[in-house]
Amino acid sequence: MKRLAGKIAVVTGAASGIGLACMERFAAEGAQVIGADLQRGAARGLVQLDVRDEAAVAQLVQQVAREHGRLDVVVNAAGVAGGGPVHLLDAAAWDRVLDVNLKGTFLVCKHVLAQMLKQPAIDGERGAVVNVASIEGLEGTAGGSAYNASKGGVVLLTKNLAIDYGRSGIRANAICPGFIETPMLESVLGAPAMAGIRDEIRHEHKLRRFGRPEEIAAVACFLASADASFVSGQAIAVDGGFTAGRDPHVTELMGL
Repeated sequence: MKRLAGKIAVVTGAASGIGLACMERFAAEGAQVIGADLQRGAARGLVQLDVRDEAAVAQLVQQVAREHGRLDVVVNAAGVAGGGPVHLLDAAAWDRVLDVNLKGTFLVCKHVLAQMLKQPAIDGERGAVVNVASIEGLEGTAGGSAYNASKGGVVLLTKNLAIDYGRSGIRANAICPGFIETPMLESVLGAPAMAGIRDEIRHEHKLRRFGRPEEIAAVACFLASADASFVSGQAIAVDGGFTAGRDPHVTELMGL
């Protein structure tokens, strides 16, 4: 049996990268998936959505509920990169990152949760929220100011959702990916001048590679499914060992 058979799911940031991989995995697992993204038509069947626009978010959730009768899962994967040393960071650049990554997650959760609270529970559960945070929401990264702050906010927001809505049969978890091979990663580390830094970051993933979007989608699928029925309030690092600790190449000198 498919793990998400009969589920109605909304995935934001679904035009590429992690969002697209989640949409494809959820559909393969039997869910009816509504993908949303700022880019219209970037993938077939996407709804255009700016997660910063509360009226548009509310309209999408209402439309899904009207057409499908309920909304079982949301994956908040919409996000942008940005940061820099704080004393050099323009306030507008800060606002853009926080507005998309943190406020956008809040707005989607706000309206999805209101719908979930209205609907009857199935097997004791009204819904599941999966927020895509980052390992940069768990630990600092040089120059990551705005992005790190936004993703750290997503982690704690998710924990608060788990506390506030657990008694109503709604689970909330965050996935904290390592560096994943997506267009966003390429935009940050793809320049020739970044080759050395890219290699060093790859080295700190103890599996010695970057992750793949489908590897994040697999964890999102688990968290959305009945297999995770007792998992809530967690920030799960899916990072190839990046946050296990630093590796200064010592064991390589020992032949390992």
